[in-house]
Amino acid sequence: MGTADEHYKIGGYFDRRSFWLTSTPSAAQLEMPYVCTEAGALYGESGFVTERDSKDSYLLFYTFDGAGYVRQNKRTVTVGHGQMLLMDCRTPQAYGTSPKADRWYHIWAHVGGAGVAATARRLGLPALTPISVPSSRVQPYLDTILERLERDSVIDGELVGLAVHGLLSSMLIARSRDEIPQDSPVVLAQNYIARHYGERITVDDLARAAAVSTSYLTRLFRQQMETSPHDYLLRYRITRAKQLLTETDLSIGAIAKQVGFTSESNFSYRFSRLCDTTPRAYRNLTHSSPVD
Repeated sequence: MGTADEHYKIGGYFDRRSFWLTSTPSAAQLEMPYVCTEAGALYGESGFVTERDSKDSYLLFYTFDGAGYVRQNKRTVTVGHGQMLLMDCRTPQAYGTSPKADRWYHIWAHVGGAGVAATARRLGLPALTPISVPSSRVQPYLDTILERLERDSVIDGELVGLAVHGLLSSMLIARSRDEIPQDSPVVLAQNYIARHYGERITVDDLARAAAVSTSYLTRLFRQQMETSPHDYLLRYRITRAKQLLTETDLSIGAIAKQVGFTSESNFSYRFSRLCDTTPRAYRNLTHSSPVD
């Protein structure tokens, strides 16, 4: 099995469980920060290989079984079980089943947008860096992309974009955890937030939990997380609120209190500033999405 032309060729074998999906985003969708134009599952057998001169996109891999190799700019890396890799396809590349494995089962997606480009810079592209991420974290995002990519509704396009964002965020978080020791002040402060986000928390509280000064903790957050402790706490609360808006029927006021806001009006203001929509509108949008 294999096809070839001047710019792209594929060789070797992959079994019939493999599939490829494609979409033609609207002009409005292409202006979004996270876009997916193609995706699929590939069960590559020994000897499977793809070579390409260039493609105007980034390519995201996640390996579920076996291992693959990716070669670009005279460097080759292995993408093993449970690992993700983001690659810029604008320079020649080759990838396929690793010579040390007899199969490479992976989900792939061609993605683009300003948000993807920004994440690529943070991940150090064009350097190739496989990152280990638990499948339980990425599976829901991959399922969303594969289930909704070829649908035409605005909601489906938005959900696919959010899934791409989720995948790339998972990579950044996993890399940060690998790079930052688990007993570092930043991680200690993050753990404190995860346990107490529903309570009144100040930056001084976080500094005490991390056993450092407030100014030092703030400087570490800027260096390692590219944000402030206060902004991290705010976004953490908003993320938890999104989950409650989607998964429960709690009132807006009850959700505001549960995630640590002093009033519903303050919660609604902060939510609207960060999400460009109100909590109620966000709930209506997610609840109106079709359920498979």
